[in-house]
Amino acid sequence: MPSETSQPTIFLSYAHNDARRAEQLASALTARGFTVWWDNLIEGGAQFAKSIRAALEAADAVVVLWSAASIESDWVADEAAQGRERKRLVPLSLDGSLPPLGFRQYQTIDLASWRGKANAPQIEAIDRAIAIAIGNSPGTVPARRLSGGARVDRRHALLLGTGAAVVAAGAGTYALRDRLFGPPASDRTIAVLPFKNLSGDEAQSYLSDGLTEEIRSALTRNVGLRVLAATSSNTARDHSEGATAIAAKLGVASLLEGSVQRAGDVVRVAIELTDGKTGFSIWSQRIDARLTDIFAFQSNVARTVSNALSVRMATEDPAPGGTHNVAAFEDYLRGKALYNLAKDEATDRQAKALFENAIAADPSFALAHAALSRSLASIASAYAPAPEIKPTFAAAVAEGRKAVELAPRLAEAHLAVGYAMFAGNLDIKGSRASYDAAYRYGRGNADTLLLCAVYMVRARRFGDASATIERAVALDPLNPRTHRAAGAVDFASRDYSGAAENYQRALQLNPTMSNANAALGLSLIQAGKLAEARQAIGREKSAMFRLTAQAILEHRAGNQAAADRAYAALVSQVGDAALYQQAQVMAQFGRPDEAFALLTRARAVGDSGLIALVSDPLLDPIRRDRRFIEFASALGFA
Repeated sequence: MPSETSQPTIFLSYAHNDARRAEQLASALTARGFTVWWDNLIEGGAQFAKSIRAALEAADAVVVLWSAASIESDWVADEAAQGRERKRLVPLSLDGSLPPLGFRQYQTIDLASWRGKANAPQIEAIDRAIAIAIGNSPGTVPARRLSGGARVDRRHALLLGTGAAVVAAGAGTYALRDRLFGPPASDRTIAVLPFKNLSGDEAQSYLSDGLTEEIRSALTRNVGLRVLAATSSNTARDHSEGATAIAAKLGVASLLEGSVQRAGDVVRVAIELTDGKTGFSIWSQRIDARLTDIFAFQSNVARTVSNALSVRMATEDPAPGGTHNVAAFEDYLRGKALYNLAKDEATDRQAKALFENAIAADPSFALAHAALSRSLASIASAYAPAPEIKPTFAAAVAEGRKAVELAPRLAEAHLAVGYAMFAGNLDIKGSRASYDAAYRYGRGNADTLLLCAVYMVRARRFGDASATIERAVALDPLNPRTHRAAGAVDFASRDYSGAAENYQRALQLNPTMSNANAALGLSLIQAGKLAEARQAIGREKSAMFRLTAQAILEHRAGNQAAADRAYAALVSQVGDAALYQQAQVMAQFGRPDEAFALLTRARAVGDSGLIALVSDPLLDPIRRDRRFIEFASALGFA
């Protein structure tokens, strides 16, 4: 604890809608001699989330401004939870709002009538509450001083916080993320291991896998739990170790395991919740449920697990978007199993057909509409010929909107609309509301966070993107797609070393991952490491991404003839499917007229690569050109 000769450093947590009141409070507390850290002191960018984390961990007390806006903020809840766990929480209410469940055991100071004066009774109460929180006597704490005798002001606090983040980054980009495998996990962390198929028929595996995924999804709706995502949890599918070893490997406090056996439309599910520290069972249950009641069953399981972990569910409502039609549910699960393979066009189209069958059986099945939307968007992005791209994306938008109409709180529905509008219509402004809603309703789901982070960085919301992708990595540290997305966020943020580390991690987890080697190569080119870039690019299997990177590499290396040959191969082998990539190369070659001609053609065919336009470092050579600004504005980028 701070000594009685030092003034506490205060971390101020608030929703950005309350920034004006936060600034008033920061000024009032500073006037009383406190050192106040709040995130308005730093600019966005790659170091934004790291600076916040460093300051939060270093603070002596966490002052939280609860309001109608902040009780809906996941970030404020996270910061308040850290203050609570450290027993250094000082809660205030700006507008009379009660704190969320889990924070009401603390006495809250009401600031609704405070008018900004530093000598007001409310500030006196905050002073006393801070002293009590850190274990000092009220009114006995003089200003903290540096070793040289100078008082720490807000600017020094900012520099110290940023410096700590830089030191942490220097120790390795994965220092924070690797905590999942080191120190003891919070009691509210859980991994849902793949349920075993006891039906004696391998063809029924889609049911056990689907039920595992749906129960995991139901648990992620509880913001009081951190639920490890599917890819990381599934590493324990064929485990032979004991529960304690698995929990330690996955970095969680609890494990949920189960088995599924089917007879007709009745499913027998045995579930056990295990303490990862002791290996002892916390709770177990065997339940017979009909497929028609499966969504209610999943919600009941999530609620029971939450109660067993002493975490109250945020809502008592059943999972949104479900069905009572057995045939529809089975087709939906089969479609998801195929879609999740991400194998080829044939399996994606089979998945699409199964989702269509599910909707035919139950037109009000919102999850099936959302899944159909995602499959249509994937087909449009990867396989559709140029004339079919726009109509396919339009169908994806329509299906996503139908899902939202049927289930307004379904994260998958909002995400489907956002992605189809962004990638298909290049509607940057119009898709923001959908992505924000997807984040609001699905912030415990790593896949949702991953896609939201990619959107945020494409919209140049670098601070939001960095913080969001960190949450996704924490929830799914063994998923190569998550690390590839983290690399994309770092690359767009011009943190090329961080991008290279993330792409290398993705390739460690999946050496054959598409585009990861080329993306690694481009990061190394931007970092000036051409020899390493050449090796990475040579390993890329995708002709489009390999040839694009090769052309840029050879140009940077001064081998223009080789660069021209790579570009010619890109045009001849990939053609109009790579118009955006061709524009990247022309921008790097210093040929702006050709770059803009290619971007115009890319827009005409609906090339989804254009979503990266305003954040793409490879277009920096033409970024200040008036034509670029006009083109970006016409696409809806601010």
